[in-house]
Amino acid sequence: MFNRRIESKLIETIYGTYKGLKKNQIKQLKKLYHQKLPVDRLTTADFAQRLAAIATEVGQPVCTYFNRRGQVIRVGVGTPNETKIPPLELPRYGAERLCGIRCIATQLDDHPPKESSLTAMIRQRLDALVVLTLTGEGKERRGGGATGYIRDTYLAHLLPQTDLDLDTQEYWSISEPMSLEFLSSQDFLDLVEGLEAEFEREYVAQEVEEGHDRVILVGLHTDKTTNAELEESLAELARLVDTAGGVVLQTISQKRARPHPQTVVGAGKVQEIALRIQTTGANLVVFDRDLSPAQGRNLESQFGIRVVDRTEVILDIFAQRAQSRAGKLQVELAQLEYMLPRLVGRGQAMSRLGGGIGTRGPGETKLETERRSIQKKITHLQRDVNELQAHRSRLRKQRQKQDIATVAIVGYTNAGKSTLINALTNSDVYAADRLFATLDPTTRRLAIPDPVTGKPCNILLTDTVGFIQELPPSLVDAFRATLEEVTEADTLLHVVDLSHPSWQNQIRSVMKILQEMPLAVGPMLLVFNKLDQVDSETLAKAQEEYPLALFIAAKERLGLATLREKLRELITN
Repeated sequence: MFNRRIESKLIETIYGTYKGLKKNQIKQLKKLYHQKLPVDRLTTADFAQRLAAIATEVGQPVCTYFNRRGQVIRVGVGTPNETKIPPLELPRYGAERLCGIRCIATQLDDHPPKESSLTAMIRQRLDALVVLTLTGEGKERRGGGATGYIRDTYLAHLLPQTDLDLDTQEYWSISEPMSLEFLSSQDFLDLVEGLEAEFEREYVAQEVEEGHDRVILVGLHTDKTTNAELEESLAELARLVDTAGGVVLQTISQKRARPHPQTVVGAGKVQEIALRIQTTGANLVVFDRDLSPAQGRNLESQFGIRVVDRTEVILDIFAQRAQSRAGKLQVELAQLEYMLPRLVGRGQAMSRLGGGIGTRGPGETKLETERRSIQKKITHLQRDVNELQAHRSRLRKQRQKQDIATVAIVGYTNAGKSTLINALTNSDVYAADRLFATLDPTTRRLAIPDPVTGKPCNILLTDTVGFIQELPPSLVDAFRATLEEVTEADTLLHVVDLSHPSWQNQIRSVMKILQEMPLAVGPMLLVFNKLDQVDSETLAKAQEEYPLALFIAAKERLGLATLREKLRELITN
């Protein structure tokens, strides 16, 4: 289907640097579209000499692209790099297949294919690249045809990647110079079938489960970030991708003074990422920063696969985790607000409905007919969120009339908030060692007896959504009905994962989000969790820096008695 489509669209179109050519030369180039090769041959001597004769006459390299039926689907004037097929027009078969297209190119000088041509072969995932070096002279035969235009020929093809060590792997194989007669006798089908069998074996050996996105992470080290901060952020992004159901194949970073306005990273790094996509079989690129709509579109056109940013990964996780109607409502609102400015270009060349990171939730819509519909949907959802906000406000007022103190548990995602509420109240709130394991807020009653009178002090504990650095603004806005539980609480219980190597940065990230909330929050009790998983040096450092904090191990129920007493004192005083 792809080949029929591209034939009807591109037939007799000349690509590359053809300006300045004579009409007769253009006519000769267009006639190449009517040539056909045997399906089991790389080329024939007659076609190769004809192509070489045209290239000699125009004085420039000429490239022809054939499908596996032996039909010409593209003719270009220039090198393989200058005439390559854009990624979005190529078929996507995955890392275990080649694209079904081979390139036969001429070269004015006598040497093996240049690296730029080989790189173009990788980016297009061509079946093969045949390079014909020219003598600069030749003659036409009676009855048509040509001879004497070709000096040597070279055959290049991709190599399966047996490992992901970028310092040792080889991307391609290049033959020794061979005669045209020998090249023409090579069995093309045997070559392609053998290569694809090897690619499939290596693909299966990587053991990436079907249905999981194969992801390349990209980070940018600017003047505003340190190496340690970049590594920490990329490590967290890798965990986010894992939580969303992706498998990280490689991580790439670049140091630049500031992001490139069109592609975030520089042109050379864009090319490197494109090569890694082809050699690893990645189907998704995730950037560790927010991308503008234009940047996302530019990168997708360069890579030919989906490109998402950190925000979109977080939104995807929330879309998976939301269970209640309120949670789903708020996630859908956040996703639609994120999607609206990014509608242009989405769906023109790739589907966003096939599943995977960044495709769950409300789905893709057509720009021409759905922009207004999305805006109406956003307005409707905002109204529903306002109603949810009013409902939660009424519940809070009822609790205040009953004179029941409220404590909101806040903290970085995966700090152990749900585990703590289970340990304190003997509940069964879902808890797991993963980012954003729970999304919907949960409230449980905790009764703490007075040590003197024995009269119970009732407290309502609310487990809120976990925070993360650079929490998407659309999520903060959409979850305002939930986050108001924080601003209206009598006390905040800030839980910190002391076993995390960046626990200090996580504290700062949570405090930054709390300070940006529209209403002032109440008094806060700092609680370091996972005491059983830290060494004495880390413990001593935390105790010195935060002398008023409590130290517990919620899972092992260590230090909970002290925590209950401290909560009672905060509520009663």
